[in-house]
Amino acid sequence: MQSLLSPAILFFALGLLAALARSNLQIPEAIGKALAIYLMAAIGLKGGVQVSQNGLTPELFLAGFAGLALSLLLPFPAYWSVRRLGGLDRMNAGAVAAHYGSVSVVTFVTGVAALEAAGIEVAGFMVAVLALMEAPAILVGLWLARRASSTKAHALGHHLSHTLRDGSILLLVGGFIIGLVAGRTGFEPVRPVFEGAFGGILCLFLLDMGLVAGRHLTGNGSVSPRLVALAIALAITNGMVGLLIGMGIGLDAGSAAALATLAGSASYIAAPAAIRMALPEVDPGMPLTMSLAVTFPFNVLVGIPVLTAVAGRLT
Repeated sequence: MQSLLSPAILFFALGLLAALARSNLQIPEAIGKALAIYLMAAIGLKGGVQVSQNGLTPELFLAGFAGLALSLLLPFPAYWSVRRLGGLDRMNAGAVAAHYGSVSVVTFVTGVAALEAAGIEVAGFMVAVLALMEAPAILVGLWLARRASSTKAHALGHHLSHTLRDGSILLLVGGFIIGLVAGRTGFEPVRPVFEGAFGGILCLFLLDMGLVAGRHLTGNGSVSPRLVALAIALAITNGMVGLLIGMGIGLDAGSAAALATLAGSASYIAAPAAIRMALPEVDPGMPLTMSLAVTFPFNVLVGIPVLTAVAGRLT
């Protein structure tokens, strides 16, 4: 309940309700992008500083391997479920699989902020795990969509390169490396900017994301009630798998909850861009609406508070 009533979650709910009520409230696109740039840089930088203090640990390598395995495997149940239960064709099912195997950076940022606000520490190396989980699932989703097609898929290396050039990943990884090099001493002069202002800027960013998610819900009718249910079910099952794996490999409670947040999220930045380029015959609105307008609000309003509560119990 404390997580549900946190300012960040309430600002997201405000944006969602404003969009559903068709209010004229909006945040200019340039400001929204600036808020996103700040959050990605701050998360990456603080993660790098934390790893510089703790060094390379076995937990880091275990978490990285677990994240990579999840990214490669999660597209398969997503593909099967939307094919068998959602009635989608192979191309659209592959597009959905790419979205639900890959990860949402914003969901991760929100989850980490909620855990830290509850006094639960998340290991800095989880930023590196996030970067590892972005691209593999997109490649698997493209392969699932194209494997029985006479049309040849684009080269895997091309898609990997495109995904790794995504601005959010570059900011996270770049900030992580800067924090790793600078360490705690180098971070102190900029700490008030990247730590002190983080909570307030996250609130404004989630207000914007609530507006975006609500507008996708009210403006796109391509998602059936069955697909809405599957979008929520995938978030729950994938998140539980991530949590069990995190606990099984011995991660601390906060890092296991962060891995669960990643596994239960769905990409709505890198995956849509790759799908639009690689599968022009697929309607990008359907998987984007599932990931952004259904799974993302569910995770912010329900999934992250529940995982925070579970992590608190474990702690």
